[in-house]
This record gives sequence, structure tokens and C-alpha cells, in this order.
Amino acid sequence: MTDVTDTKQMAYIASQAADARVNLEIETEGMTLNIGPQHPATHGTLRIVVKLDGEQVISAEPLMGYMHRGYEKLSEVRTYPQVTTLVNRIDWLGSFANEVPFILAAEQLMEVEAPPRAQWIRTALFEMSRIANVVLFLGDMGVQLGAVTPVFFAFRDREFILNQIEAVTGGRFHPNFDRIGGLRDDLPKGWIEETQGVLKRIRNFCDEIETLVVGNEIFQSRTRNIGVIPPDVGLSYGLSGANIRSSGVDWDIRRDGGVGLVHHELDWKVWTHPDGDSFARFWVRLQEVRESCTMIEQILDGIPAGPVMAKVPRIIKVPPGEAYVETENPLGVMGYYVVSKGDLTPFRVKIRSASFNNVSITPWLLKGVYVPDVISILASLYFILGDIDR
Repeated sequence: MTDVTDTKQMAYIASQAADARVNLEIETEGMTLNIGPQHPATHGTLRIVVKLDGEQVISAEPLMGYMHRGYEKLSEVRTYPQVTTLVNRIDWLGSFANEVPFILAAEQLMEVEAPPRAQWIRTALFEMSRIANVVLFLGDMGVQLGAVTPVFFAFRDREFILNQIEAVTGGRFHPNFDRIGGLRDDLPKGWIEETQGVLKRIRNFCDEIETLVVGNEIFQSRTRNIGVIPPDVGLSYGLSGANIRSSGVDWDIRRDGGVGLVHHELDWKVWTHPDGDSFARFWVRLQEVRESCTMIEQILDGIPAGPVMAKVPRIIKVPPGEAYVETENPLGVMGYYVVSKGDLTPFRVKIRSASFNNVSITPWLLKGVYVPDVISILASLYFILGDIDR
């Protein structure tokens, strides 16, 4: 009886193995999948056309331009002070940082330098814009992988940073506060003490995120060795910011040649990670939020006294010439090439934004990955569509 049962089992196993061999030989029909243009994981109106073989990506093509707003051409019919109203809407999560390189380029053309106090406050607000921007990424990355709690924490504590930005500039999202030659106003009374308390909250938030997300085994399995960018490939596509530093490239404009800000007078560290995967990109940004807190704390302790505006004409007329200034913005390198013919408005403005390059690598990066990993990889690259469709 046992021999008969064993024979039946062996026959069943053999038939299953034969079916499996046949299934392996059957070719699956390819499928084209549209991700977007309203998919929440694309952080705006980006469309990615993905061709699949089963669950594996054969090719991916990003299609941009759904929210093009023409900032570069609009700048040519705005006076120099009016341009900041436009450009702080490019990366809407770190808006003050967008104003800085344009103002620095105009100051170069006018041979004007902001007073030391203005430079220190500028740097503090620049880093606060980074925190407001990246804190949301840290929470949102969890949402893309199915964890809702982190983003609630992010929105909760980001409000305190926005409160401090609003207390100085009058605007939470679009400050329009930077001026050629300095800043519109000085710091309000009690702002420094309140900001020191807020920075403690942000540090606590980073600790909470590290516990909730970084230490989570599901998060680790969905991000480790997923979406790996070798350093040479990242550089060839023009990646910058945390995306290239998480591939082991030790490059940060704040340390390596930045102008007009006071990062060189502060004690801080550039964080890198050797793995170049989705986890590394998250981890580097987490450390950079903590590093921004360190910088702001030093600034608050060392802001010099004095005016916040240099002497500039009431009506700004920039001398003929051209200037290019780039800064290490929250999403990476942002540069402004400004050409003046001596008028009240720029003759040409060309913007080099970080997100465009960060998205340009997606055809190379998504090839061969599986569909669920597409979402985590896109989230880890972290781009803002206003920063692409200028």
C-alpha cells in the first residue's frame, strides 16, 4: 500500500515539474503602464510610461511639462526685486532657498555685498528652508511604502519651522524676503529663543523617524540594494545634493566654493553613504536635517550686530554683464545664469534646477526593477515638479 502511495506522489511531483517547465517557456505579453500624471508618488504632475514584461520593467520614459509655468521668460518682464516672487515658487517646499542664488547673481552684477548680519540671517533661513523641505520627504517616504504615521509626525513638526520662517518673512511658503543688498527686515524680538526651542523639536523628530522607519525591517527590505546608483553614473547624469552624496561622492557647494552665505564660518559635516541605494538616500537626508539644526544653532549664537541692508539705489538698475551663481539647495544644486543689458529687468535668466537632473536618470535606474520598487525608487530620488517644469 505504501509503495502505491509513493508512486502516486512521485507521479504527481513529476507532472507538476513538467507543467513548471512548460510555463517557463511561455513568453508573457508585454504591457505598457502609465504612472501618472496624477500619481501621488510622482510629487506632482509627472507621467512615466513604463513597459513591462510581467512584473519587471523593460523601459521607463519620464514625460514632463504638465505644469510648465515659464519662470525663465517671465523673469525677463519683471524688475529684479519682482523676480523673487516668481522663483520662490519653483521648489515650493524650500522657497526661500530659491531666492538666494538669484539675489547673489544680481549682487555680483551690481558689485554689492550684503552686510554680515544679513548674510548670517540669510544662511539661517536658507537652512530652515532645507529642514522644512526634507522633513516632509522623511515622512512621505514612509507613506510610499505603506506607513502613514511618519508623515503625520512630519507635518506636525514642520509647522513649527514654518512658524519661525513666517515670523521673520511674513510668508510661510513664499517669503519674498531676500533683497539685493540684504534682507527686507531684521529679526523680530524673541525669535532667536523660540527658534532654539523649535530646533530641539526637529532633533526629536529625527530620532522618532529613525526609530519608526530606519529600524523597520519592512522599510529595510524595500530600500536596501534597491535603485542603486554608482557614483560615475550619477555624475554622468548630473545628479547633485543628497542623491549623489548617498553614492559616496563627497561634494557639497556649501563647503566647496559657495558664495554669499556663511557656511564656511560654521563647524559642520558633509554626510555621504557608500551604498547608493534608496535606503542610503533616505539616511543621508536624515543626517542632513540634523546637520542643518547644528548650523542654525551656531548661527543663532553668533549673529553679528549691524544693519541688514547695504546702500543700494531705490530703483534697481543692474549694470550690463552676466553672472552665474549656484547654491546647495534642499533638492541639490540650483544655479541662476543672469544676463543684464543695463535695464530694470534681466535680459535673460536661465535656471539650473536639481530635480530635472534627478529625474533624468530614471530611464537608466528603473530598467530591470520590479513594479513595486518603482514607487520606492521614485520617492527616494525626491523631486518637486515645479523644480522641473520651470
